[in-house]
Amino acid sequence: MGDRTLLQVTGLVKSFPLGGGFLKKPSGWVRAVDGVSFTVARGESFGLVGESGCGKTTLGRLILRLMEPTSGRVTFDGKDIFAMPRTELLQLRRRMQIIFQDPYSSLDPRMKVEAIVTEPLRATSNRTRSQRRRVAAEILEKVGLRAGDLDKYPHEFSGGQRQRIGVARALCVRPDLIVADEPVSALDVSIQAQVINLLGDLQEEMELAYVFISHDLSVVEHVCDRIAVMYLGSIMELAPTVEFIRQPRHPYTEALLKAVPFPDPHRRSEPVLLEGDVPSPVDPPTGCPFHPRCAYCFDRCRREKPSSEEIEPDHWTACWLNSGRGLEGEQT
Repeated sequence: MGDRTLLQVTGLVKSFPLGGGFLKKPSGWVRAVDGVSFTVARGESFGLVGESGCGKTTLGRLILRLMEPTSGRVTFDGKDIFAMPRTELLQLRRRMQIIFQDPYSSLDPRMKVEAIVTEPLRATSNRTRSQRRRVAAEILEKVGLRAGDLDKYPHEFSGGQRQRIGVARALCVRPDLIVADEPVSALDVSIQAQVINLLGDLQEEMELAYVFISHDLSVVEHVCDRIAVMYLGSIMELAPTVEFIRQPRHPYTEALLKAVPFPDPHRRSEPVLLEGDVPSPVDPPTGCPFHPRCAYCFDRCRREKPSSEEIEPDHWTACWLNSGRGLEGEQT
């Protein structure tokens, strides 16, 4: 992506301690994010999909430095955000914002819309209240609400309108990157379409980059330029959306895509049934994290964890089946 790269994530790891406490060592560690790497270009929509508990939300919070990593780097516009002093990080907040999943719990019921939307401005600029209110009114109209709504409270709005307020809050400081964490999962289907179309229109107008986190492949397919699928803290496959949907190369991706309902009675496909449950992140399997549920598993999958390899231009997978070294000397 060259000089258009806005965000670069390299070898990111986040582990959480189990048990322990004051003067006690933890009894173990949960590796929520396990060596994740990818880039996001300016104006690009990058999708992160996977089952609940795979580490998507933790990764999103690490990208924004709402958490500190165990190891790895995140560079934004060429600067390592984990090496930044707090004063510089505060200015960076203006360029990186988040849209939360739940439009009900993410808005303070005691604050009026004006206070909610202008909160990022108060933290990152010296504008007067009248200047902040003018900016907020402009942003509300961009997201399909009215300037008069600034004096209302969140309980006076529907779920879809609340999510628009959340979008307005993220846009108020004119960011370059928005991490959208399941931004439509709590909404009705018809409202989902409105919010998704709104995000697309705003991206075109403002050249926003999105990291779009979701468990819904049909939504991500509609929104994103590239998609990465996560499993147990690791990225299994990453590819441009058209290639990802047309020719998945990882068994887990194949299973996810075949589980998506398709509204055509003449087009039928047999779902790929995954055996067993997702392994516990407290005690992950050796080798490939997906191997206990994979129909194509062979001996090397149980012994060694595959690294991510570029099998086609901008198409990466972490699977021994796709590696030139995968099947050498192996028996299924």
